[in-house]
Amino acid sequence: MKKIIIIGGGISGLATAWLLRNKALAAGKELAITLLEKEERSGGKIKSIKADGYTCEWGPNGFLDSKPQTLDLCRAIGVENNLHRSNDNARKRFIFSGGELHQLPDGGPAFFKSRLISWPGKLRLAMEPTPFIASAPAGVDETLAAFGRRRLGQEALDKLIAPMVSGIFAGDPETMSLVSCFPRIAELEREYGGLIRAMIMLAKKKKQDSAAGKVVSSAAGPGGVLTSFREGIQYLSDALATSLGDLVETGNHVVAVEKRHSSPYRVTCEDGSDREADIVIIASPAFAAAGMLDGLDPAMTSILCQIPYASMTVICFGYSRERISRSLDGFGYLIPKKEGLNTLGTLWDSSMFENRAPEGKVLLRSMMGGACFPEYVRLSDDEVVARVRQDLAGTMGIEAAPEFVRVFRHPQAIPQYTVGHGARLQAVEELQRAHPGLILTGNSYRGIGLNDCVAAAERAADEALLQ
Repeated sequence: MKKIIIIGGGISGLATAWLLRNKALAAGKELAITLLEKEERSGGKIKSIKADGYTCEWGPNGFLDSKPQTLDLCRAIGVENNLHRSNDNARKRFIFSGGELHQLPDGGPAFFKSRLISWPGKLRLAMEPTPFIASAPAGVDETLAAFGRRRLGQEALDKLIAPMVSGIFAGDPETMSLVSCFPRIAELEREYGGLIRAMIMLAKKKKQDSAAGKVVSSAAGPGGVLTSFREGIQYLSDALATSLGDLVETGNHVVAVEKRHSSPYRVTCEDGSDREADIVIIASPAFAAAGMLDGLDPAMTSILCQIPYASMTVICFGYSRERISRSLDGFGYLIPKKEGLNTLGTLWDSSMFENRAPEGKVLLRSMMGGACFPEYVRLSDDEVVARVRQDLAGTMGIEAAPEFVRVFRHPQAIPQYTVGHGARLQAVEELQRAHPGLILTGNSYRGIGLNDCVAAAERAADEALLQ
């Protein structure tokens, strides 16, 4: 019977263990699976904190239902009926610019009416389909900023692309790789020669295929409805851990993964205990995996250390609804860096999921830091609260002090797919060939979202079954 050790009990490790166990049972294979998590609880950055009637998400607040991976997992573990989709408010998203909140346009006519982009900026955007716009440079790993300037212009970069990058990755578009962060956009440009042309052509194809009962992807992005659970997204990781039972061992900090010639892998924990495994799946962040593999393959460790992480501070404020004068009909807003504010944006959590705050209350969740402001994670709680209050006064006119406050710090929150990320992954894969049975998974490599983690877990489970 093969022994498999999975290191890391976040959503990636939990999903990998669950999928591997069930795939092995379906295939009639006997495996001895153990998941080791260094913390006393599993779930990683997924944590739903309940206090004073509020539900605050410590990390991610859900997933989009437009991709099948997480929905399929929810069905398989029997929690599909507990899913809680965000209401229509989540479809309205805003950008703070020029002293006001602008709703992101949802179509051509709305875009031209919007005051978010100036008329010169709109004219530059309208040029995007023309042959005067330079094509993607061959063989160059282009940054998101370079792509934005080339295809859409500086103003669109500043007010649309940069806030989106900070909202998704907490990243800096000047360093992030287009093809690694948004491979679909790079693909659309290659295939159609431009984004607007791609949107028009795909809209026609979607209309034709819909009539034939088919579904195609949108050019604008993944779409879908933000989905969680009434209890918070931690419900999913808890359900996985409960289903896995004794397979999950918490409080076991792995410090080294080594192998001697043809012997099995040796997994060493911080307390000095050793375990043997035929297959080791590391579902920990790249920097943690690097530390574990230093004795096995220093070259791989060196490459994994080159995947940077952005810090993030999450701030939850609770208010009586009557203390906020403006409408909260929406998802929330992002703030372009050029506005010079302290926060990256604020989500109106209780507008998306009505049970996130007590009756008559609202919950706002602000983000601070990211790759552009790494020093913010070291600010004191008092300074963080003061800066968030200052921003909320300027963006939403909220002068009242919050009656509920929680501050969560993530010194290494989100992996950054910077230029050269694809080449780094290729180099790691080449080195892995010398170590059969060593598998890396998680959000450090090919997608940071919850759906991406589950998809990567499925690939890891399939690869383990083939060993």
